[in-house]
Amino acid sequence: MQKHYNKLLTYAYNIVGSYEDARDLVQDVLEKYITLDKSSIRHESNFLIKSTINHAINFKTRQSKQEVFGEWLPEPVSFESADTKLLRDETASYTMLVLFEHLNAKERAAFILKEGFNYSHAEIAELLEISTENSRQLLSRANKQLKDSKYTNYNPHSGTSFEIVSKYQKALAHADIGELEDLLVSDIKLSADGGTKVRVVSSSDIGKTATATLLVYVQQHFLMGKTFTFQFFNHQPAVCFWENEKLHNCHILQLSTDGLIQEIYSIVDPDKLKNLTKLSHI
Repeated sequence: MQKHYNKLLTYAYNIVGSYEDARDLVQDVLEKYITLDKSSIRHESNFLIKSTINHAINFKTRQSKQEVFGEWLPEPVSFESADTKLLRDETASYTMLVLFEHLNAKERAAFILKEGFNYSHAEIAELLEISTENSRQLLSRANKQLKDSKYTNYNPHSGTSFEIVSKYQKALAHADIGELEDLLVSDIKLSADGGTKVRVVSSSDIGKTATATLLVYVQQHFLMGKTFTFQFFNHQPAVCFWENEKLHNCHILQLSTDGLIQEIYSIVDPDKLKNLTKLSHI
């Protein structure tokens, strides 16, 4: 079963947006498969993929009803550990995972299968147990919603990212609101996820002056004395705030093509930070 594990994990994570939950889902699928009568199963891999995708869709539908402080954001993944390095090429960027939250679970699955794994509509229809026309409709709706966003799929060279993030770190550390403003696009968006345990400000689209002021306020009242690290999660640069070995906050940044910060995803939820604490402190 191990030969299927990493591919199934990639499908599950891209759909549910949570690495921990994706691992549990795949483990559950594999454990159930071991006990099945396999005499009628013609293609083991296809059966497991279908089971994983449908399991992930059902989980995502239930998850969407949960209430959290702030905005629900995906659990970020570092590709440093042995088990996550294999996910690197087939895992969506962090911003794309955020945008997937605007899609329902089946739209999300159809988009991932078509655009991420190059499945045909006939193959998608078989996996999702729908018609090929329904598959086309799901993809069309998904594309329309994603097209309406300002996402540019821009992933700068790591050196460029480090330069921008370094300036961002210094501006925060020195409480320099003017310098922060210079690093942000005019319509900067800040989203924060505290999960069910930490109260945070809801996502804001309040302009760069107010956003810079809010960032400095949070830095001075909640992150003072924390150490900074520069890292990559889901193909995007991030600033992490540590106290000894404990990760308190992570800012994942979406950069614009002109080298400014376009979106900031602030993760405070301890459940989504715990694996980064174990895997990614550099």
